[in-house]
Amino acid sequence: MTGNFIDILEHEYHSREDIVNMLSAEGDERRLLFRKSAEVRDSYVGKKVYYRGLIEFSNICSKNCYYCGIRKGNRNLERYNLSDDEIIAAARFAWENNYASLALQSGEIEGDAFTLRVENLLKKIMEMTEGQLGITISLGEQTEDVYRRWMEAGARRYLLRIEASDPDLYSKLHPIDGHHVFQRRVECLKTLQRLGYQTGTGVMIGLPWQTIDNLASDIEFMRDMDIDMCGMGPYIEHADTPLISRKDSLMPLMERFDLSLKMIAVLRIVMKDINIAAATALQAIDPMGREKGVMVGANVVMPNITPGKYRDSYKLYENKPCTDDSAEDCKGCLEARLGVANADIGYGEWGDSLHYKRRMHEGQSELK
Repeated sequence: MTGNFIDILEHEYHSREDIVNMLSAEGDERRLLFRKSAEVRDSYVGKKVYYRGLIEFSNICSKNCYYCGIRKGNRNLERYNLSDDEIIAAARFAWENNYASLALQSGEIEGDAFTLRVENLLKKIMEMTEGQLGITISLGEQTEDVYRRWMEAGARRYLLRIEASDPDLYSKLHPIDGHHVFQRRVECLKTLQRLGYQTGTGVMIGLPWQTIDNLASDIEFMRDMDIDMCGMGPYIEHADTPLISRKDSLMPLMERFDLSLKMIAVLRIVMKDINIAAATALQAIDPMGREKGVMVGANVVMPNITPGKYRDSYKLYENKPCTDDSAEDCKGCLEARLGVANADIGYGEWGDSLHYKRRMHEGQSELK
């Protein structure tokens, strides 16, 4: 089938069957897939990898997702909430070390106090850095007014992972309690796009009940949503979650890892000019996981700059890597690792999504 597989890789538009075939690649076809995805990345977004200094500023969450270690119902977790000064200090580290971009992430919280706090933090960071940091936020479902306020305060990118684009699978991963509504999450993504955010989403790979067809649907969902960036990685179980009861039904970790690399590769081929992050979860399975993600098409990494004493408490999954590293350690380690992956680091560059720039340009052209 190799000849036919080469033809599939060269298709301008990829059908569901094409995507399933690419995700199922083994042996020579797998090598062809990874070679093609690397070529597409180099041609469309280049060899540069962009940093997003990650600040996980709170593990307090109002959601009870069945897969997540910081879910509201986990009583075995020590909760924390960084002070404003600690967050500002971490942002200063990113700025002074020429990362050019920052990512603020926490558990999902809605409410006036949280909205105002994030708004004020964004303004302080923008003032301190003279507007030189490109800021990504990943703070869950909010109203349009909240998203607008945060954008006006300085946020430019928003990551809201769908986790599973099939409504039936989504319902198996979340309680049916009115607070975990699939359609609301989709509508939030549409709102973010309409407001002008660089909009990202992503999924978990290797979930219970998940099929290759589900993952192909995830690729199609991202293409149909016309996303600008993606953060996705392997599902890694956590002992203090309801989904641990499905542990015996999971594919082995290395199979989840390999499937995650294929998802990165296929998404790069299907959506050539988006930003794709090499998830930290890859490194939780393979010591060179993030580098391998870069080698097959990713162009963003997120060095953790959260103060070290808190990192062990932001465990969405087990075996989270680098929890003992300082921000300085992480910087030096990543430089060496990305050198092995033959990638250049885009120091001092925001690394905005080229897909976003094209999408916005086309939208403005249509208005003329």
